[in-house]
Amino acid sequence: MKRLWLLLVLGGCTLGPDYKRPQLELPAQYPEASPASAPALPADWWKLYADPALDQLVATAQQANADVRLAAARVHEAEGVLREARAAIFPDIIGSYNYTRARVSTVASPPVPPGFPLIRPNHTLAASTNFEVDFWGRFSRATEAARASLLGAQYSRDTVQLSLAGAIAQAYFALRSLDAQIAVLDNTIRVRRDSLDIARARLDAGLASELDLQQARGALSDALVQKREAERSRSLVEHQLGQLTGKLDLKFARADLFALPLTPLPPAGLPSALLERRPDIRQAEEALVAANAQIGIARAALFPTITLTGTAGAQSAALGDLLTSGAKIWTLGFGLALPLFDAGRRSARLDQARARSEQAVAGYQRAVETGFREVADALVNVQQSGESEAELKDRLDAARAALELSTLRYEKGYSPYLEVLDAQRTANDAELAFVRNRQARLGFSVDLMKALGGGWNSGSGRSGPQ
Repeated sequence: MKRLWLLLVLGGCTLGPDYKRPQLELPAQYPEASPASAPALPADWWKLYADPALDQLVATAQQANADVRLAAARVHEAEGVLREARAAIFPDIIGSYNYTRARVSTVASPPVPPGFPLIRPNHTLAASTNFEVDFWGRFSRATEAARASLLGAQYSRDTVQLSLAGAIAQAYFALRSLDAQIAVLDNTIRVRRDSLDIARARLDAGLASELDLQQARGALSDALVQKREAERSRSLVEHQLGQLTGKLDLKFARADLFALPLTPLPPAGLPSALLERRPDIRQAEEALVAANAQIGIARAALFPTITLTGTAGAQSAALGDLLTSGAKIWTLGFGLALPLFDAGRRSARLDQARARSEQAVAGYQRAVETGFREVADALVNVQQSGESEAELKDRLDAARAALELSTLRYEKGYSPYLEVLDAQRTANDAELAFVRNRQARLGFSVDLMKALGGGWNSGSGRSGPQ
């Protein structure tokens, strides 16, 4: 029996293909590359913006956000699945004690000998086991799949945390942009109130027409509507930040958008490095590993199941005799179950497993290609928005100068109020465009940091049982 045991344990094999990472064709570099001398991206990349309020928002969200908690719970579930899969390679040992009293028939055949008790007590104390030998590697493949699922859950959690930090940063920059836009509109409203007063005074003095007055009134109303819309948008962004952080009653005082620094661009590195730097790509790869292992599980189901059973214990009529040598009992068995006919059910499951593996390959390819595109897009956006800011600053300076000149000309009676109105609108639009471009620059830098993995590495996701 010992030789049989060694043969079963050592002579087995692991069915199914061993995992190999798919070879994908990636460009040697990105179309737009960041400076190679830029510092590497830290894991807490949002601190590069040097805003304590933003730091606190991210820290709060990482603890209280519902999506993060959901992802963490899924990691705990996957840990339990892995422990269960590992336990399958060990035998179940069950201890039992039974006591029975039975009366035998006096008229049955063979007859009860004279003097033999008709009521017989029986005590049984035993340990039993039922062990399926992992001869074809079904349990080892199941453990492989469970381990990959655990890593995938960890990488999914890290993806959620990275996306959450990015969403908070984007919303926070939108909030500060709206603060700046409201400040611009407050100034516009002040200027247009002054213009309305001037138009009314000139009308009373016979130096302006009713048309000038109504145009000034309309311009003021337009600025008031723009401000109300900006304040509405600001409230919605506050609500968004409240949901992201799990603090639904968040309120923010106004702050200066331009106090936020424009961080140095992180080095983009090689496209091939994304395979290790982005948790969503690693998550897709672990899904492929798990699907690949499922092929081995499905193949093993086509082969015989080898089972060992055994019982050891004691049995006696008197409880006090259970520990005597004569009460010992034991059994040892060997079973072989071979699927003879299932109408193709097992082979169909194998086909399904192979198809799911092909789907996982496509999913992995899509994740890699999406990552490359996001980095390339972010690099272009960061570069273009930076170049646009200088042009928008020139436009703003020119609009301010034109407004000053047109106002002076109108006050001296050299031009109609329509010229002032056009200059005010141009200056207001230039101010808002400059603010929105700064928000876009900050947002695009967040996009780049997220696209590059936010300082993440695969080692950060390998906590828990392996």
